[in-house]
Amino acid sequence: MIDWDRVNELRLEVGAEDFADVVEIFLEEVDEVITRLTDQPDPATFEDDLHFLKGCALNLGFAALSDICQDGEQKAASGDADSIDIPAVIETYGKSKQEFLARQIGDNAAA
Repeated sequence: MIDWDRVNELRLEVGAEDFADVVEIFLEEVDEVITRLTDQPDPATFEDDLHFLKGCALNLGFAALSDICQDGEQKAASGDADSIDIPAVIETYGKSKQEFLARQIGDNAAA
């Protein structure tokens, strides 16, 4: 679900101190889009929303989220937005976020 090699690579790129800020911004921005998809799903914005989520997911190592967003983005681009499983996108993000945060908390406790 999470590409931990990518997470560690990003942590090394930005430094441990700035990594926390990157994670905070990522989660805020992604939470905003996920909330919109949950509360006001609009097939007209699915392609852009899923493209945004895919990019964020790739940057922070949320591999499963990236994959499902890429699939949905391609469906939206081909005019098949109604077949996108938005609840699965939301669920994948929730599970990915939970796994990510649990490990981050564990890593911080061990340090």
